[in-house]
Amino acid sequence: MTNFRTFDLNLLRVFDALMRTRNVTQSGEMLGLSQPSVSAALSRLRAHLEDPLFVRVGHKMVPTPRAEALVAPVTQALQSLETSLAQTAAFDPRTAEHVFSVQGADFLSARLMPALAARLADEAPGVAFRYFDSGQGNLTALLERGEIDIAMEQPQETPSWVSRTLLFPSPFVVIAAHDNPVVAAAGVQGGAHLPLDLFCTLPHAIRSVDGSLSGMTDAALARVGRKRRVMLALPHFDAIAQTVAKSRYLSVVPVQLADDLAERLDLSVFQPPFEIPTPQMQIYWHSRDDNVPAHQWLRREIQAEVARLWP
Repeated sequence: MTNFRTFDLNLLRVFDALMRTRNVTQSGEMLGLSQPSVSAALSRLRAHLEDPLFVRVGHKMVPTPRAEALVAPVTQALQSLETSLAQTAAFDPRTAEHVFSVQGADFLSARLMPALAARLADEAPGVAFRYFDSGQGNLTALLERGEIDIAMEQPQETPSWVSRTLLFPSPFVVIAAHDNPVVAAAGVQGGAHLPLDLFCTLPHAIRSVDGSLSGMTDAALARVGRKRRVMLALPHFDAIAQTVAKSRYLSVVPVQLADDLAERLDLSVFQPPFEIPTPQMQIYWHSRDDNVPAHQWLRREIQAEVARLWP
């Protein structure tokens, strides 16, 4: 049995990092330790717990059943301790050394994050950001495991311990190449409603992180008894915009993205010919961080940047 009085609690941080990365080198980078130090800590932990904890299978470190059983209590204990310490610690962005992990749609990584990072480079020089695409995984699971600090996503069902606040409304518009011959022949001017028959006839490209060929637009279109021709599903909005700019494809995208890309890629922007519910983009975070000064600062800065970009 492990003697808790002589147990080095720092070993739990090593265990937590190894469970997240399944890699000694990456765990060292996460903790600021050398690879030999992580290996030595793992050896001590194995001796304490009398279990190998991780076994190598090919290039991966696979956790043993004992390690899997320890994940939840160790993660919860570390997060509880971190929250307790953080709530009592002031956060000064001018001197803080901190890494925030953020998840969201790729159009936010292309539009919001560069502007935010540029502004904070001077105001918070020691603050770094890691951005994960929505395809990284379920935001609830990632928040629970502490793998992300916040998520910026469309409204979705979450447990009661997930806090949220409105980030911005994100209505949809339709983009087409400025020289799209079919649109030009129809005589539709930018900003007008695209004719429904034309919308349903031309091929569409959609953003899909899981390869699905339907989305919110198709559900809205079905309510008026119509279907469109979704011919291309891509995981990134930028790739969709590039495709539209070089083809006869249409795409339904957030207005914030369209406004940013229209001039650069010579795109025309139209209103959809039917009503599509406007997503109310949200910021999500774990309620344990409700009163943590660093997290409160991050949420304020993101909301302030959104207000600057899309007043």
